[in-house]
Amino acid sequence: MSVTVTLMSGQADVLVPTRDLAADIALLEEHGFELRLIFPADEPRVAELAGYGISLRLDSTSTASAPTVRAPLEHAVSTSAGATFVPNVAADFGRSPLDDAFVFTRGGDWGEGRAGMEYRDLIPERHGGRVIASHIRIAEPGPVPDYVHHHDIRFQMIYCRRGRVQVVYEDQGEAFWMEAGDCVLQPPHIRHRVLASDDGCEVVEIASPAEHPTFIEHQMELPTAVVDPDRDFGGQRFAFYRGGDLEWTALHDGWSQKVFAIEDATNGLASVRVVKPGDAEGTTLSGSHNGDLCLFFVLAGQALLEVGAEHQRLGVDDAAAVPSKTPWRLSAAEADFLALQVTLQGDPE
Repeated sequence: MSVTVTLMSGQADVLVPTRDLAADIALLEEHGFELRLIFPADEPRVAELAGYGISLRLDSTSTASAPTVRAPLEHAVSTSAGATFVPNVAADFGRSPLDDAFVFTRGGDWGEGRAGMEYRDLIPERHGGRVIASHIRIAEPGPVPDYVHHHDIRFQMIYCRRGRVQVVYEDQGEAFWMEAGDCVLQPPHIRHRVLASDDGCEVVEIASPAEHPTFIEHQMELPTAVVDPDRDFGGQRFAFYRGGDLEWTALHDGWSQKVFAIEDATNGLASVRVVKPGDAEGTTLSGSHNGDLCLFFVLAGQALLEVGAEHQRLGVDDAAAVPSKTPWRLSAAEADFLALQVTLQGDPE
């Protein structure tokens, strides 16, 4: 990830170092502060809170030994008693050059992310900061301690892997339950909220860029009175697809696919499908891509994935990311093999 900084104007806040971000957020919320921003969602390091006329920026990466005032200054200054004032800068989360070597993920550690959800990183290298793919689970059924929020992203989708999750979106009507096999496209800056989960909920979430800020909207309530399913959000529109309503269509060599119309909703930016083999033995599925991502996530069964000189047997909940301009082939698939395949075009920046 390449991060440049630009001077902000007319704003100041207090930079507070933290050793336990989640605990300090909870402490400050208990005493009247409101969470406004958290970054990144899968492994938060920075949070911004406001209250009593001041803004606080909790930063677990800060090397400061005490709170520091950030203000629109040209350079750092100190008072006679040692108080420090530093330039108030905001990160411009630009993408670094694509670094998409073959990535295979089996199992892996689960870590705590935003709103108490657990995250498993499917592409630890993040393709040079271009994309993040997460396997997310909500361990306890019932209400989720989430809030209305939105993300500064180029692309974001959620596929329900197991169980159910209840969500609500800006201008998209009443809350609804996503079930196993369903898929949602979350366009840039659409306000939304996770309300509840059930039946051991797990989802696969893919977003670009890998690290992006999450903004919290405390004054907004969902659902909104307006319903506008065709609303444009940053050149994309919200889309929700019931996997059980989609038909299988033919691919080649007997393979079949269920296609979520993400390509249409994103104006060609991304495509999402589920693939399965035919009945005949020895059939293969092959292809290549020229973008930022081609990810396979195994939903059932096993198959052999060949990527250049790499040969990897894929099993349930395994994930593999294929480098651009590299042919891939799925073969020796079990009869019940199912895989989610997501491709993302290159970022022109």
